[in-house]
Amino acid sequence: MKPGQIKAIIYDCDGVLIDSRESNEAYYNHILKHFGQPPLTEKHRHTIQFFTAGEVMALIFAGTDLLDDALAYEKTLDNDRFIPLIHVEPHTREALTLVRQKYLTAIATNRGKSLRPLLDYHGLTAMFDMTVSSYDVSQTKPHPECLNIILTHFKLMPEEAFYIGDNEIDHVLCERAGVLFVAYKNTSLRVVHHISDHLELIKILALPSLP
Repeated sequence: MKPGQIKAIIYDCDGVLIDSRESNEAYYNHILKHFGQPPLTEKHRHTIQFFTAGEVMALIFAGTDLLDDALAYEKTLDNDRFIPLIHVEPHTREALTLVRQKYLTAIATNRGKSLRPLLDYHGLTAMFDMTVSSYDVSQTKPHPECLNIILTHFKLMPEEAFYIGDNEIDHVLCERAGVLFVAYKNTSLRVVHHISDHLELIKILALPSLP
């Protein structure tokens, strides 16, 4: 990668910009409890981090006749009570402040209706030129639609952007879109660039640090 060719940095949300594990677990356990179901299993606690709300609901209510009612309830559930349980990843704001001096910034995520409220709550909304959630696409990650929307909006070629993600779904997404992938806190992914802190991105881009 030649940093001079890059014009946009695109981020995943959960697991990259934010740690949402506690919030996600509380959210789905609330729904399960509402319908008299046991809490999330250990397997479900891991997998819910990567899927859309609809996909998670189908998973956790599999084998019951409650799915349709649960889906309807989930769509009306206010996310605001769970947002305080979300934590911004370390040095996210500092890195974005530096990145935005030279690059366009965007989010492409499978998170849905809660994306804007959580960005507003944590004061991150103004740090992104564009966001694409699961509500903005017909096919969610790893389908490349979310990245293609952003590239088209900014009038960029795939090689002019890269995506920061944290799992194999994100890796496949980038391969399909032709966008360079940077793995965050996941050394098991076989990619060129790994970072464990957002400020490490500054070194990759060769940006000057904050005083």
